[in-house]
Amino acid sequence: MFLFPRSKNRPFHFGPFPLETLKRNSMVYGQEAKRPAVLLSGPDEEQTGLGGVSSAYQRLFSQFKEGTAAPKTAPLPMDLGPRAADLKGAAYFLDASMAGICEIPASAWTHPPEGAAHQHALVILLEHARLPEQSNLAFSWIGKSAASLHHLRITEIAASIAGHVRNMGFDARVHVAGDPGIDIEKLSVLAGLTVRTGDVVSAPFIGRDFSLAVISMNYAVAVDTPLHASSLKANDLQYWWGKNGAQSGRERRRRNKRASHLSRYPMETVKRVDRPTTLILDDEVPRVPKRAEFFQRALFGDLGAKAQKERGRFAFKTPLSVSLLDLIRALVPRQDGPVASNKAVDVGNPAENTKAIKSLSYYLGADLTGICEIPNYAWYSHRADGSEITPVHKYAIVMLIDQGYETMEGASGDDWMSGAQSMRGYLRGAEIAGLMGQMLRKKGISSRAQTNADSEVLQIPLILWAGLGELSRIGELVLNPFVGPRFKSVVLTTDLPLIADKPIDFGLQTFCGSCMKCARECPCDAIPFGDKVMFNGYEIWKPDVERCTRYRVTNPKGSACGRCMKTCPINKVVDADGAYLTRVASWMGINAMALKPLMVPIATWLDDKLGNGMRNPVKKWWFDHEIIDGISVDPPKGTNQRDIDPDRQVDAAKQKMAYYPANVMPAPDQQDLKPIDRKAAVKAGQLLERPSEALLRHQSGGAPPRHYQATKPSGDDTGVSEALDSPYK
Repeated sequence: MFLFPRSKNRPFHFGPFPLETLKRNSMVYGQEAKRPAVLLSGPDEEQTGLGGVSSAYQRLFSQFKEGTAAPKTAPLPMDLGPRAADLKGAAYFLDASMAGICEIPASAWTHPPEGAAHQHALVILLEHARLPEQSNLAFSWIGKSAASLHHLRITEIAASIAGHVRNMGFDARVHVAGDPGIDIEKLSVLAGLTVRTGDVVSAPFIGRDFSLAVISMNYAVAVDTPLHASSLKANDLQYWWGKNGAQSGRERRRRNKRASHLSRYPMETVKRVDRPTTLILDDEVPRVPKRAEFFQRALFGDLGAKAQKERGRFAFKTPLSVSLLDLIRALVPRQDGPVASNKAVDVGNPAENTKAIKSLSYYLGADLTGICEIPNYAWYSHRADGSEITPVHKYAIVMLIDQGYETMEGASGDDWMSGAQSMRGYLRGAEIAGLMGQMLRKKGISSRAQTNADSEVLQIPLILWAGLGELSRIGELVLNPFVGPRFKSVVLTTDLPLIADKPIDFGLQTFCGSCMKCARECPCDAIPFGDKVMFNGYEIWKPDVERCTRYRVTNPKGSACGRCMKTCPINKVVDADGAYLTRVASWMGINAMALKPLMVPIATWLDDKLGNGMRNPVKKWWFDHEIIDGISVDPPKGTNQRDIDPDRQVDAAKQKMAYYPANVMPAPDQQDLKPIDRKAAVKAGQLLERPSEALLRHQSGGAPPRHYQATKPSGDDTGVSEALDSPYK
């Protein structure tokens, strides 16, 4: 507990509650089997406000309740235990509160599915989120739609896992409240999640405030035993302190005591400043087109045939990540839409709106939320198809989704789980921002969700300005003081009157200036060991984005890459259940920044000595499968199994970093390929200013470097980009 989090030795698939410690009663199975099936009624359809929005999303997710299984089954162990761990782990990974498995007795069916016989069920229980305070405007926004919002969330979780099962070659169907076919509450009792008292079922530690979903399947897995009635009295002192490494009652109480507009992390204690802690020359930052993104360049063939081929599947080539991707794509059409002609009367107060929008974001599942005004350069100049983007909104609501510390502990960062971690964050973010945006449009407020699948804004500058982190050595990645780099972002741009947050300073520039761990552990040597440079108007430890993209897209032994996130010393758990040393270090890092030059070398040395960044096999719950030609197989080239290498030394002077500034980007409307010129890009490093040089030039009125000028559209002959080796003028 002093050096490591309480949960260090707890298998991830056990979940956040100590269900494994509860007394069981096998006699309950016979009792429940004799009961006639009773269908669980769904929430009333509330067509106003968020209720109408969630009903529309519910219909969308319902498309994924069933589907066609892959033509061949995945290679799986004969032992049914690991199969159960994979399914339960997936449920907890997607933020279910409890998960259990049972056989389906005939008495549970009212309408058995046609085709393959479904003999097993994964039952998922989701604790309801805490409602905002009644004085909070978000309370009225949610209104009568709370039940339908929880219904939507559990449908999303169940649909994602059912798709995962089907991608492994088995038939699976989702059942939620209001569906005909199966007695969901009966199966929750049989799966060891609830206890029946009369006609009412209750869950230990939670009570009655939850939603249920069932995935019936013809996939054989190990089953659980029903709970004993005494389990409803398990909220004892051991639970309070975190029995068996489960989440403690103390931590749950801490979170519930915080105001609903505050995240579970004390961001309000972090120092606020007027500008980000890295130099941004606002009037010199060029607006860039989506065509210039290196993932787009890979798609267009600029990085070669292999990268182009793999670009279409690199982050979604596992059964779970493909399932998540299907839902992400389905949400894209709902990112924008018509705006009601009449503006609601309850959205005129910026202070009340700001508190409410944060409360609503946390209620829907965001982990950290900040607000900023959108600088012009944060808008892309052109879409991927070459059409021009006109900035339309004043504010950005920036939300971060934690990618999951426990799962990341079990991974190398570039194995077969990395892509699913990203997809989970992107799906949850798209769902939250989509719901919020559609609600605001119904209130007459123009809003658009900006997601990884379709964004008109660059999210990194918005995360900085919204006060959610500082720019790090990882380069084009922001670190938050409480979750480090372990997040995905989503943005809702809007004209809702709001109050912007200020940027933060928690001493990260000092920390990253000394710590080289991410650079040392990068599998493709894409993170610089050297100093910061000025790149397109930003002070930044500029990564070699070509190397990074090429590795992530073509990684032969994994799905994408998050190795820098995995090994960062700030990738920690900072809550009541975290390691005492981590909590003390976090507090000192935020509140005693004057000591940082002394603390950082010790902290980074100790991080290695404690083995942070190593894989923890207790946390690995998933199978290593790769989908090839629509079938899940053992990865032909194996699986990355990296651990940290504290002895690795790199000479920064010999690190050949490539830079692709604005003037060598493809034209915004260029649809044919533009091969990269790596030799010229390495040479471009000679042109980059140091931050001190750029600031002095800017303050003296000097013109920005010509390589800050973005390539013009191909039909625009008003200017010609300079070659990379052109001198400053």
